[in-house]
Amino acid sequence: MRDTHEFYDNPLVERYASREMARLFSPRKRIETWRRLWTVLAECERELGLPISARQVEELRENVGDIDWEAAERREREVRHDVMAHVHAYGLAAPHAAPIIHLGATSCYVTDNGDLVLFREALQMLAEKLAAVVFALADFAREWKDLPTLAFTHFQPAQPTSVGKRATLWAQDFLIDLRDVEAFVEALPLRGATGTTGTQASFLALFDGDHEKCDKLNRLIAKKLGFSGTLPVTGQTYTRKLDSMILSRLAGIGESAAKFACDIRLLAHLKEVEEPFEKKQIGSSAMAYKRNPMRSERICSLARFLVSMPVNGYMTQSTQWLERTLDDSADRRLSLPQAFLAADAILELCHNVASGLVVHPKVIARRLAAELPFMTTEDLLMAAVKAGGDRQELHERIRVHSREAADRVKGEGLDNDLMDRLRGDSAFAAVADEIDRLLDAGRYVGRAPEQVEAFIEREVDPLREEYPDAAVGDAVRV
Repeated sequence: MRDTHEFYDNPLVERYASREMARLFSPRKRIETWRRLWTVLAECERELGLPISARQVEELRENVGDIDWEAAERREREVRHDVMAHVHAYGLAAPHAAPIIHLGATSCYVTDNGDLVLFREALQMLAEKLAAVVFALADFAREWKDLPTLAFTHFQPAQPTSVGKRATLWAQDFLIDLRDVEAFVEALPLRGATGTTGTQASFLALFDGDHEKCDKLNRLIAKKLGFSGTLPVTGQTYTRKLDSMILSRLAGIGESAAKFACDIRLLAHLKEVEEPFEKKQIGSSAMAYKRNPMRSERICSLARFLVSMPVNGYMTQSTQWLERTLDDSADRRLSLPQAFLAADAILELCHNVASGLVVHPKVIARRLAAELPFMTTEDLLMAAVKAGGDRQELHERIRVHSREAADRVKGEGLDNDLMDRLRGDSAFAAVADEIDRLLDAGRYVGRAPEQVEAFIEREVDPLREEYPDAAVGDAVRV
């Protein structure tokens, strides 16, 4: 056994992704899936009248997990063909069925269909994790729906919102990803059994020219594997557009996650909301006081990798010559599993962060209080006009006082004293008692609390019924 510390290991497996996702793309799972496909093919061919015995099918079924890796590796070194090496190894485990393994099929029967089976399972796994992230953010949103906070546009102070309302924006992005993944999984087809160039010539020969049996073979295979159907036509491979469509959906998860994590990083800088931080966690090797948003930064880093992946898929599909070329193979072995592992790792981290967000209400209130005086001036102006004041004169006084207060804040680093200035201005004497009431931040969040409740009741609660057991996995590090 080789020393794992002496060779490069994929960080997605070693450090980031869950064990369940790494296991899904393991060599064992891949070859067992091939063997399931060979078993299903033999079973369907028997049902359609080919001379395959029940014993042969059963022998295949019983030996799906009995893999002689050394025999397969020896054979591959001889024949330089991984599929034929595993046909050989399967035949050793199931000798009575050996003569009919892979009957009528081309390599892509197991490689392409096998990939689609694994990709569908991986997408379903990610759907569960997306739901878990949505639930964590929704719970956070409901808890903090009423806490006013300063909203930002262009990262400049804007009209207030609530802490919970902001969280619904993150949750909604992940919910959009979830619905997109669900729809894609529902429509995802198999390649089917279409032969070497997609014409089904080998199966037409096996079935003595019976075209209906060729069509029925595909329907049976799809049904036994739980797919709604197969692609209407293929070359040797399924169209690689499916790969780029998958990568685009995974990249969409990266988009949502990066937006969420970037916002947490900004809020951590403001000391308003922070990701969880362990009791003995070290923020910096040099600066002992640091509390860096390392999980959110890791999300952004992995997301940067993930969102770059669709371009790879587009290039692969656009350069597939005629019925197929093999220059996609090595690339796909790298890009697709790693994209799934990255998406998985990202959602593990997102759930960890969303489930442990730390809110600092006093910091939030202090920052809002520093900006709120400027935001209340329009209401104060309206109240003063109703009390008999001249709108234009009052507007000018507010403008002058606002400029002076802003200069005091920016130029001298002092508190915002705009309200004190207005209280002392005789033009606002009639509404001086209104000022404290106007400084209640809850007056300015609009329907934010109601929007949180509506979002949860209409969008999230129904989702809880669809995913009652939604959970993340067991990532190595979170």
